[in-house]
Amino acid sequence: MSSRISIARPQAQASGGYQPDPHGFSNSRPSSGYRAANPDDPLEKIRAFARTVEDNVEIYTQPLKPHLPTIGRFLIVVTFLEDSLRIITQWSDQLWYLQRHRHFPWGISHFFLAINVLTMLIGSGAVITKNHTEYAVGGLLGVVIMQAVGYGLIFDLNFFLRNLSVIGGLVMVFSDSMYTRKALFAGLPSLSETDRKKYFLLAGRLLLIFLFVGFIIRGEWSIARVFVSIIGLAACGMVAVGFKAKWSAAFLVLVLSTFNVFINNWWSVNSAHPQRDFLKYDFFQTLSIVGGLILLVNMGPGGLSVDEKKKTY
Repeated sequence: MSSRISIARPQAQASGGYQPDPHGFSNSRPSSGYRAANPDDPLEKIRAFARTVEDNVEIYTQPLKPHLPTIGRFLIVVTFLEDSLRIITQWSDQLWYLQRHRHFPWGISHFFLAINVLTMLIGSGAVITKNHTEYAVGGLLGVVIMQAVGYGLIFDLNFFLRNLSVIGGLVMVFSDSMYTRKALFAGLPSLSETDRKKYFLLAGRLLLIFLFVGFIIRGEWSIARVFVSIIGLAACGMVAVGFKAKWSAAFLVLVLSTFNVFINNWWSVNSAHPQRDFLKYDFFQTLSIVGGLILLVNMGPGGLSVDEKKKTY
């Protein structure tokens, strides 16, 4: 419609008495500091493709969005639920290991296992139902530290990196709970609620990516592994700085979920094989980190991110 409307200014008379634009505001030449977007530019094509992907993801995930926080919370605590079930079903084996190899006195080993099981069950239930989330997260963090020290795995690099990612998921749960709480940490008046959310989301983002670092440094190398590692590291870097964080987190969810099913397939290993428990542990821990990334997709990267800075400017 606009092409049918003439918006041209009247032309100057031959006498020169009329000047339609005396100050030159309508000069069609671009200024030296501006360059019009070129649709044939490869970078412009990549930006257009990225915007199209983001729009499609936004459209087709709308029915799932209301359920993302619940799914993320459940996946984050699923490793604690599995661990508590494993301790209960292998109670005598756990006691034997703690007393024989970790030199726990009789009675102390029983208390250690019991307090771990109770804390994991109660804390996981509180996280899923959003009841006293901050205390539940604190209890589950305590379990992570207790088990690292109690089982002597604190100096195992792979275990350490995985636990950092699990802690990142718990931090994301804590950040998610702050969206619904009106007052928290009343003794810290110097920090506003918004500031606390920004810092917790930043910490959660940084901690979540350590699982992928652990994946890169262990295992045998192949062409496919190198390719996945490069793409995954790029996505991890984007999550860390908060650039296209939702898209990057969604990509990592897909990569880790696929990797988890094909690499940590504990169900295909005989129940008597000792490797089964290790694969099962890795499987559920990876699910917990996927849950943290799902919360990141739902909440966004927070104020301390490139995405938010771009919105500001």
